[in-house]
Amino acid sequence: MVCALMFSLLSAVAFGQSEFSDSNADYTFSLPSDDWKMTVKPSAMSPNVEYVYRFKNEAHLEVRKTSVKASALFGSIIREEEQKLQFRPGYVAGREENFKGALEGRVFNYEFVRSGRNMSGRHYFLRSNPSTVYILRFTGERDSLRTLRNETDLIARTFKIN
Repeated sequence: MVCALMFSLLSAVAFGQSEFSDSNADYTFSLPSDDWKMTVKPSAMSPNVEYVYRFKNEAHLEVRKTSVKASALFGSIIREEEQKLQFRPGYVAGREENFKGALEGRVFNYEFVRSGRNMSGRHYFLRSNPSTVYILRFTGERDSLRTLRNETDLIARTFKIN
């Protein structure tokens, strides 16, 4: 057990991994590299946080907490989010996938066009209790976000409630 913990700590240092935590947010997650920079810090008024990967077009992360009916299924929660996205230019819905990390949930993928550039989105819907869902909204240039998929998955896998 001690060896596994030491290996985890050494791996985190070797690969530039850091941990997000803030007294104004009730969650934590790992950042896989120092290229992720915080642009919006949680506050007493809003527990939301935002990060960019190098530049906002490469990848942008927004973490949002939302209340839902305890009986709400992921499909209906995703459809509600999708209604906001469908008016983006060139919007094309992608597929949904099951997702498992510290919290279980679903992932929804989509594509759109911004300023003539092909963009994509990957939203992780993670349920912490029957009436609370956290949405990790990753958006960025399609090729960039595809390249960063291991990093977005790691952030979502390590997302946990304090």
